[in-house]
Amino acid sequence: MSIEVLVVDDSAVVRQVLRDILCEAPDINVYAAASDPIFAMQQMQKKWPDVVILDIEMPRMDGLTFLRQIMAEHPTPVIICSSLAEKGAELSLQALSLGAIDVITKPQIGVKDFLLVAKQLLWATVRSAAVARVGGRAHIAKPDISKNPLLKDLPRAKTANVDLVSMTSTTDRISVIGTSTGGTQALEEVLVKLSRTSPGIAVVQHMPEKFTAAFAKRLDGLCQVEVKEAESGDRLISGRVLIAPGGHHLEIERSGAQYVAKVFRGPAVNRHCPSVDVLFRSAARAAGRNVTGIIMTGMGDDGARGLLDMRNAGARTIAQDEASCIVFGMPKEAIALGAAKEILSLSQIPAVLEG
Repeated sequence: MSIEVLVVDDSAVVRQVLRDILCEAPDINVYAAASDPIFAMQQMQKKWPDVVILDIEMPRMDGLTFLRQIMAEHPTPVIICSSLAEKGAELSLQALSLGAIDVITKPQIGVKDFLLVAKQLLWATVRSAAVARVGGRAHIAKPDISKNPLLKDLPRAKTANVDLVSMTSTTDRISVIGTSTGGTQALEEVLVKLSRTSPGIAVVQHMPEKFTAAFAKRLDGLCQVEVKEAESGDRLISGRVLIAPGGHHLEIERSGAQYVAKVFRGPAVNRHCPSVDVLFRSAARAAGRNVTGIIMTGMGDDGARGLLDMRNAGARTIAQDEASCIVFGMPKEAIALGAAKEILSLSQIPAVLEG
């Protein structure tokens, strides 16, 4: 049985190139391609796809509106294939929050050449999407600060206040998280439940450049904890979550009793920059038994060997369970390697992060 794909893009070149590339795979078939969501709906009335590849900016109906309609009528794996300028990053984050499985960064020029080079990525993303779980996740509302007197009394300038509090204690415990496909929804579901007293957290979410800053900003507006794109020298302190910048690796270093971030450009590891393995291995070296490592939903095996290094160093290591993963790839590989001491559902992870 082949994976039946519907391509929705207003560019005739993109539609043809995607059709040609995907149909080279023996298990993928592009059964239809549409120039906008209106034409796409006509095709879907004839046959419902296993996977939709969707542009955002199109005539007659934009991609986000169409995505909402798909998720309301019949939740289906959707891959966003869009050009990501700064505005595009915001739109793509909205798409992920609405239920899109993944985002493929499409350059504004040289699109055909890019798609040809990215053939293996496209195949892997479609295959991963075809087995992903979609729908069923409840919408997570922004916490109501007015109902929490402690939060109400705290100024919005989080960083300065958290730093002042943390100077009176040592940051002994930290956590590191690695995730990929489906991780934007999973991270939001976890981080919005954390309090300002939770230990510091460093996160690698596989994302392109110019994307992670918008992602961190969005989470910061939803969460009680401070969420920011990591910079070298940032301390991992209570109530702070550091997100690895796209195109940069993130490591944790020990500085006396403190843990600090090191951000640097480097070659891709396991085809990714940032790489979960890079973060996890640094956590094993710097923190040993004082760190908790969590590997969550994602495609591939990035992070499995790093989590094993952490376990061998005495850390608490956790893999998200299959039932709550959108894509059970990275956790599955970590479990098979013996890297995870515990297997927990997504709903159990916030309590672990609270320490």
